[in-house]
Amino acid sequence: MSGVPSESTPGPVGHQGARVEITQRPALALNGWFGVIVVALCAFAIWYLLTNAAGWLWLPILVAALVLSALVVVPPGQTQVVQFFGRYVGTVSSPGFWWVLPLTIRRQVSVRVRNFETGRLKVNDADGNPVEIAAIVVWQVADTSRATYAVDDYRDFVTVQAESALRHVATTHPYDDPDGTGTSLRGSTDVVAGQLATEVAERVSVAGVEIVEVRISHLAYAPEIAQAMLRRQQANAVVAARSRIVEGAVGMVEMALDRLAEHDVVELDEERKASMVSNLLVVLCGDQPPSPVVNAGSLYT
Repeated sequence: MSGVPSESTPGPVGHQGARVEITQRPALALNGWFGVIVVALCAFAIWYLLTNAAGWLWLPILVAALVLSALVVVPPGQTQVVQFFGRYVGTVSSPGFWWVLPLTIRRQVSVRVRNFETGRLKVNDADGNPVEIAAIVVWQVADTSRATYAVDDYRDFVTVQAESALRHVATTHPYDDPDGTGTSLRGSTDVVAGQLATEVAERVSVAGVEIVEVRISHLAYAPEIAQAMLRRQQANAVVAARSRIVEGAVGMVEMALDRLAEHDVVELDEERKASMVSNLLVVLCGDQPPSPVVNAGSLYT
């Protein structure tokens, strides 16, 4: 038999049965002071039964214990995910003092905006150069039920998926683009940050998490090639500067010749024009200031 699975056999990638399909909904909750009133009535009933030596003392004690166990305090920026005998019954998202269903398990989930910085990852860019890159991820829990039940630990899930997305995006762009026409990690930070935020958001949506922003916080060549890349960048900068200087010098020489001819200051033959152009280019393109030479003779001596 061949090792190829049949078409009817579901594959492990994107298998819908492995996902927890659940959506956040509000839990049934009453004002907590109603529970306090019930507990007070139970206390009065206990006192009355003890005073009159009557039976059924266990009943108000049981009711008071159940009510007390169902009172919860939800601070701002926090929620309570309520589970009743293994079944999700809702989320208390409004801050305040609440009385929920007794005999339930409640998990506190924060919906505040959080951020973290990934570790400095060493990856190869689109040109194959090893680079070090890190990013700051700003995120928030949008669906408390999926954050609680769809993944094992949503904090660790966001961290791992963010690093995975950062590695993938870093490998699709070069570190630098000398021509300035394409997208690069160093020169197109806004574009790369947008792509990174989109990819991270797609990866963590299964956990009910929304990405607010992703920004690159560290970007550099790996230490083993940093010096070589620095020399290459310096050479590119020198070539670009020289090209700009030569372009400006040619324009200045052309303007000087045109002004001399326009105002009939002096008439130069082709040989003298070539000599003047050569001298001007040497003066304008030289690294050191020229030393003036005074010609005491005629123009042709």
